[in-house]
Amino acid sequence: MNVFITGAAGYIGGSVATRLLQEGWKVRGLVRTQEQAERVRKLGIDPVIGTLEDTDLLAHEAKQADAVVNAASSDNRPPVEAMLDALAGSGKPFIHTSGSSVVGDDARGEWKSDKVFAEDTPVDVVPEKAARASLDKLILDAAQRGVRSVILCNTMIYGTGLGASPDSVQIPPLVAQAQKSGIARYVGQGVNVWSNVHIADVVELYLLALKKAPAGSFYFVENGEASYADIVAAIAKRLKLGAPQSWPVEEAIKEWGFGHAVYSFGSNSRVTAAKARRELGWQPKHASVFDWIENDMQVK
Repeated sequence: MNVFITGAAGYIGGSVATRLLQEGWKVRGLVRTQEQAERVRKLGIDPVIGTLEDTDLLAHEAKQADAVVNAASSDNRPPVEAMLDALAGSGKPFIHTSGSSVVGDDARGEWKSDKVFAEDTPVDVVPEKAARASLDKLILDAAQRGVRSVILCNTMIYGTGLGASPDSVQIPPLVAQAQKSGIARYVGQGVNVWSNVHIADVVELYLLALKKAPAGSFYFVENGEASYADIVAAIAKRLKLGAPQSWPVEEAIKEWGFGHAVYSFGSNSRVTAAKARRELGWQPKHASVFDWIENDMQVK
């Protein structure tokens, strides 16, 4: 199997590429720079230097591959359109990486939602996530154009990356802020809850999706959940800091930007991955983000 992966130097893309190489598959990976190309080449990935704006290049690579994994962006529409057009009528798999903030709310850390989303649960998408929801629909509709299109909607991913980039996008920024300031902080009251999943379990689901997910499938990806207050408390303990503190969202926005502060760290995003377990036989093995923070999280 020859697979083309965007974001091959990134956390998710690099981890997926590494797992596929272990399976004996050949991987070509999109990277932005020569330095990234050298890093991924050492892992066994054949680098393709370019950007998501190089739509002709993406279309060419998609046509040449047996399967495509888009792990570079959950929101960038033109490159997805180019690759889907190139794959139309081929029956080849196109696995797209989305994120569960698409079902997020505007809690700003002040309340815990009681809603747990399954794939068929109606969603009132907040305006900031409308573009992502629209792109997800475009990808699922590609199943009617002869593409085995599949969306994996990841929750908070933790664990050290398997490829060229070790750090995910949620817990490491919390750690960095705590190390810089000496105070571990959560947005608002921190009672908002996110589902989470270990990167090693994530890559196994990508492999299963490539092998057997039906066209037009959407799967949430999770194996547990936790509030940000509890996660930050675990970080504070791991770093040997004092008690964590509440942070007004306005201050958090100054540190992380609006999107991260409000949706990555301030929202509720609770989902169930029962469909992936039932349809694909996915059996995640890592069930506790707290065990990882306490015992395995790398501290720089």
